[in-house]
Amino acid sequence: MMGRLLLASLLSLMCLPALADEVEGPHVQGETFEYATGGQTYQGYLAYNASDDEPRPGVLLVHEWWGLNDYIKHKADQLAALGFVALAVDMYGDGKVAQHPQDAKAFSSQVMQDWPSARARLEAAMAALREHPAVREDRMAAIGYCFGGGVVMNMALAGMPLEAAISFHGSPTQVVTNPQPFDGLVRIYNGQDDSLVDPEALDSMATALTEDGADVRVVQYPGAKHAFTNPDADRLAAENELPLGYDAAADAASWQAALLTLDKALNQ
Repeated sequence: MMGRLLLASLLSLMCLPALADEVEGPHVQGETFEYATGGQTYQGYLAYNASDDEPRPGVLLVHEWWGLNDYIKHKADQLAALGFVALAVDMYGDGKVAQHPQDAKAFSSQVMQDWPSARARLEAAMAALREHPAVREDRMAAIGYCFGGGVVMNMALAGMPLEAAISFHGSPTQVVTNPQPFDGLVRIYNGQDDSLVDPEALDSMATALTEDGADVRVVQYPGAKHAFTNPDADRLAAENELPLGYDAAADAASWQAALLTLDKALNQ
């Protein structure tokens, strides 16, 4: 009797309808993305969900002073898996990557000392990204790390067409000489123990952005050093005698905050 009841129960379970439809997860496609300006070719990295059948908001990613390396490409892949089309831009040209801090400093300084040219590179990248069929062209944000954080803060200060500018441990040096109105979101995530970010310069940048009309928020993470989002920061610090350090808690908290900002700026 017990055996017949058990068999009947198993048969009834086999006949139950599926509780939910199967949904295909994201299929992240990463590829080299070329664009040009001023007679120079730039090789960015584009990541998007190839399984998606509708256009999604675009996000520009601006690399650290090391250049367009695997770290920033991984960030682009992460954003693509979450429903954005991410373009990690090439600020140095030809996908150039620095192997030594002296080279990184020279490359990044050259870019920031000629903001008009830097802006032209960014505008070329944004224009090319908007033309991609996977991109919803009416909304775009920019995220930057270290050197790239300084770039996106200056993009907002210049009034470039972005819904949000997000900086992680960014250099707050102002290179825009003629600030323009910006009514988007600006989020600046900084390590409280970051000796490479001048607190006065950070306050000055935040004030200038607020005066331009931006919705500005500066978040300081206690104990976090420069490059706190980069898992390679400790290795780079040891190899190059730099005051860097990875902080898993600050990395996770700032990433979650950034995703909420992107959702508010681009999806709502």
